[in-house]
Amino acid sequence: MDYGRWGAQDLSAPVRKKLPAVPAAAGLVVEDVQSGWVGAVVRVEKSGGMHIMELEDRRGARKSFQLGFGFLIDGHPVEVTAPAAKTAPAGPARTASGSVKVAGQRAQVAKASRIWVEGKHDAELVEKVWGDDLRVEGIVVEPLHGVDDLAAAIRAFTPGPQRRLGILVDHLVADSKESRIAAEAMRVPGAAANVLIVGHPYIDVWQAIRPQALGIPAWPVVPRGTDWKTGILAAFGWPHATSEDIGLGWQRLLGRVRSYADLEPSLLGRVEEVIDFLTVPLT
Repeated sequence: MDYGRWGAQDLSAPVRKKLPAVPAAAGLVVEDVQSGWVGAVVRVEKSGGMHIMELEDRRGARKSFQLGFGFLIDGHPVEVTAPAAKTAPAGPARTASGSVKVAGQRAQVAKASRIWVEGKHDAELVEKVWGDDLRVEGIVVEPLHGVDDLAAAIRAFTPGPQRRLGILVDHLVADSKESRIAAEAMRVPGAAANVLIVGHPYIDVWQAIRPQALGIPAWPVVPRGTDWKTGILAAFGWPHATSEDIGLGWQRLLGRVRSYADLEPSLLGRVEEVIDFLTVPLT
């Protein structure tokens, strides 16, 4: 599969008049129907009376296009228009998670409650999107580096009403190893009322990034028996032989995440659920 092209759609004149107009905001992923070029908007400028946008594809290559018709967003035809002139904000500033940004608010001293995630990449993704919110709430995200000993880790944490845990687990689906580990962990004394274990269905948190944010139609399928991260980077044509290659590949993917809109709803909902669990006052 060619991960740099999406299927073109019919853009006949009668349909064009009804197409939604989408401003060319930085980071917007667009496909040019005629050439198949897919990339994120990096800049828009006015030249010779026309507005030109520059798109950057997943390999870092750039190409310029005139704004107007002939583009797809998430597979749907649109008219790409010039962004509105910058003016004073009409409403409150927002964090990457979409919540209202608290101006001048200092980070709180860390509370005893914690969010646990499986690994470093999970922690970095949560920090990038929800970091501002968590600092205001005084909640720290800690990587577990695996959940095989989750029950023992919870027991050592000694959860209680002022010392709660929200845990995000990869591949938490019915009848999986992870679901059995989670069920056992919730039998630890104090866990039932003070621990919340949630999860997403993906093999790895990388998959929680929407393919459209990367300029591809779908995540590559990794052959059975191949390390998933290695297989993904190989499919992209990126270096993948060492742990350093894996780390650099992740940083390239993480760089495409600008806000909650670049993540799958199945992850968004679970993280918001955990934050609510840890921050809503007990009754």
